[in-house]
Amino acid sequence: MKKILTIGRYFKSRFGQRVRKIPISLQGFTCPNIDGSVAKGGCIYCRNESFSPSIVKISNLDTPANAPKIEMNFKITQNPLLENQVAQLKEQFKWHSEFHKNKFEVRKYLVYFQSYTNTYAPFDTLKRLYQEALALPNVVGMSIGTRVDCVEDRVLDLLGDYVKKGKEIWLEYGIQSVYDETLKATNRGHSTQGMAELFKKTRQRGIKVCAHLIYGLPKETPEMMLHSLKTILQWGVDGLKIHPLYVVSGTYLEKLYLSKNYTPIALADYADLIVASLKIIPTDVVVQRVSAGAHDETLLAPKWCFDKNIQMRYLREKLKSAGIEY
Repeated sequence: MKKILTIGRYFKSRFGQRVRKIPISLQGFTCPNIDGSVAKGGCIYCRNESFSPSIVKISNLDTPANAPKIEMNFKITQNPLLENQVAQLKEQFKWHSEFHKNKFEVRKYLVYFQSYTNTYAPFDTLKRLYQEALALPNVVGMSIGTRVDCVEDRVLDLLGDYVKKGKEIWLEYGIQSVYDETLKATNRGHSTQGMAELFKKTRQRGIKVCAHLIYGLPKETPEMMLHSLKTILQWGVDGLKIHPLYVVSGTYLEKLYLSKNYTPIALADYADLIVASLKIIPTDVVVQRVSAGAHDETLLAPKWCFDKNIQMRYLREKLKSAGIEY
């Protein structure tokens, strides 16, 4: 039986106890393919609320009415939202950490900057937010969701310094596919150029790389999806997240689906791909996720993405029959 290194098993081995990732979403953060820097409208499947629980928990810490509307990017020289962002970080952390402490007796945490692109902001803003996160009670490190075209070398150097001080630092890169035609069709706003080099630069500083892949993207075959996985493994990664593409309302993918120009992946086909994937993923690579979905009325299809428990029961049965323990 092949035993997969899940994130829970990794944390238990690394820290000797359970560690919970605390999802954080901060006001003002966006992406360069939303704000028009490289594209407009965002990825065709993207509705951050559908996969970021903290985005709906951005509390009543609103910007003063007379303050200008600010979106994070590399060019702004002042950030009037910074104190609000720090307050939101602390409030969301407090809510989530107390919940997991009281319900599951978790005592250690990894701050997960989840929504949008969390390196796409002025350096001073990022440095303050990262330092505030690492200073929170019982925090062992950070995981930072970002894009391959939004990571400056000085941010890598900063994160590398945290690693030298004993912190657990991950950068989660949304790769999704290694096919440029797919990235263009999904409006990612970047190509695969430079990805392998960026992974190498990141890991050279001791920062762990978690690559995200989506199975079921328009016009991709199972062979293409597995080729994306094999290519990323060749580049060198410390962790992987794989999840199915699902259709939520308010996205361009919804239009493709309703016009019958996109057919979501079936659960059986997705399960076969996960089995094939976990057979080739090395046992020292942390498999952080193999399922995803939207648990509200925004989900249009496939309906099996509504209930993660149904997904995981089915996947675990398939994996067990293939000699894999997840």
